[in-house]
Amino acid sequence: MNVIKAVKMYITKMTEESGPGMKVILMDKETISIVSMVYSQSEILQKEVYLFERIDNVSKFDNLKHMKCIVFLRPTSENIALLSRELRCPKYGVYFIYFSNVISKADIKTLAECDEQEAVREVQEVFADYLAVDRHLFSFNIVGCLHGRSWNQQHLQRVSQGLLAVLMSLKKRAVVRYEASSDPCARLAERVRDLLRRETVLIDNCIPFNGDIPTPTLLIIDRRDDPVTPLLNQWTYQAMVHELLNINNNRVSLAHVPEVHKDFKEVVLSSEQDEFYAKNLYSNFGEIGQTIKSLMDEFQRKAKSHQKVESIADMKNFVETYPLFKKLSGTVTKHVTVVGELSACVGKYNLLEVSELEQEIACQSDHAKHLQRLKALIGKESVRHWDAAKLVSLYALRYEKHAGNALPALLDALRARDAPADCVRAPVLALEWGGAHARRADLFGLQDAVKITQRLFKGLNGVENIYTQHTPLLKDIIEDLIKGKLRENLYPTLGGDDGLSSRRPQDIVVFIVGGATYEESLCVHQINQANPGVNVVLGGTNILNSTSFMEEIKSAMQGVHRTHTRHIRNV
Repeated sequence: MNVIKAVKMYITKMTEESGPGMKVILMDKETISIVSMVYSQSEILQKEVYLFERIDNVSKFDNLKHMKCIVFLRPTSENIALLSRELRCPKYGVYFIYFSNVISKADIKTLAECDEQEAVREVQEVFADYLAVDRHLFSFNIVGCLHGRSWNQQHLQRVSQGLLAVLMSLKKRAVVRYEASSDPCARLAERVRDLLRRETVLIDNCIPFNGDIPTPTLLIIDRRDDPVTPLLNQWTYQAMVHELLNINNNRVSLAHVPEVHKDFKEVVLSSEQDEFYAKNLYSNFGEIGQTIKSLMDEFQRKAKSHQKVESIADMKNFVETYPLFKKLSGTVTKHVTVVGELSACVGKYNLLEVSELEQEIACQSDHAKHLQRLKALIGKESVRHWDAAKLVSLYALRYEKHAGNALPALLDALRARDAPADCVRAPVLALEWGGAHARRADLFGLQDAVKITQRLFKGLNGVENIYTQHTPLLKDIIEDLIKGKLRENLYPTLGGDDGLSSRRPQDIVVFIVGGATYEESLCVHQINQANPGVNVVLGGTNILNSTSFMEEIKSAMQGVHRTHTRHIRNV
């Protein structure tokens, strides 16, 4: 199951079905992001698409009848109204209309009535209604999907429709399982189940039924069960870039970096368009340094071979290899710039020491030692306010019920270093949002004897890398599902268990309400590699780093009740 391949297939279909000739593609804000995640502009140009327009912008061109218009929109009421306006006074010769999801018959009728000049050649549904972030990772780019424990209704509709599209694009007839203790998961599961029932005919027409393989599973889980993973500094390339520099739709802004070349003020990091990134996105920071050096050595070797252009043959050879040479030059400069900035952040903000303590708090229990080291790090000027706040948040979650809990003193220490109010509030909000009362899972293994034993043995054997000791809760959940051991009472199958969920699924889509992380994406990648024949795809309302995670928490806690503000004052 490859979500990038699925979305690319639909976009290729759109550009090819319109036939040869100059084309414009008319999109909305979301479909622009969907396309740009899987295709570069130069790749789209190769498909004779020379103009990109937004449906909600008034075009600066009046009459382009010589061009074919490919329309790619989400089937929203706003887009139907805008497209209706376009069809009443068509600027382009012919229109090939594609909706990213199911469209109602009433909306089709509305569009048909507006097409008085009969400019529309095609109206089709394609199921590219999500952002394909990586081959096994997708997102809806929604921050703040919940208010308290209730869905924002607009977001609930968007996510349920998007999950239908994911299953349709991957050609999977899935049973829906969800986290029983989570009301948002139950609501979403019901909405997806209703959509699957409503679209039975469509599913039967598009997805072949195969009774010989276990039924694929869509598993919906809650971010609140694991508030630790998004709070940790990361040390693999992709996750580290997102935590320190922020990846937004495969783009990273480096405009703040001193003396950065104008061509690299914003860089694209896409595994589809950048071979180096594809090979190294899961490499740890130490390995990346060595790999960058090898890349630079290769570039310098090729540069020297091009310095001697003495004959016609040399010139011909240079011209033929120049595009590749130029591309390699751009790749080297881009990754050297990105890695250089990551390295600067690690040194400047004392991140090695910060991360070591984060990992220890997440994976081990030693209150006195952790409290002492935490106080020392809060006192260091080189440690950022946000990193200090994250450490206190992890402490608050780990030692919530400890007799010696020193959270009030740690919050005072944050205030004493003049940390912004948001940083001082963060640990309390994290505790209110994701404390023991809110979690179904025993996140720190305090009661599970098997896990305590595993942790003891892990400690005795030593860990390969102290900065990557932590494994997300998601790993245990997926492994239990693959083995057929995921308990039905904790993760029921919607509509009851017909014996389907007891069979070990080979195709699994896991969706996290509240956002997924790149650490969890790495975990899914490793599970796929370790289990031949099993395909897991991960999705989230958003792809989180620690700052967007805190935005998620703040949004959920806003206006829920006032006890947490009193709690903050008391501590």
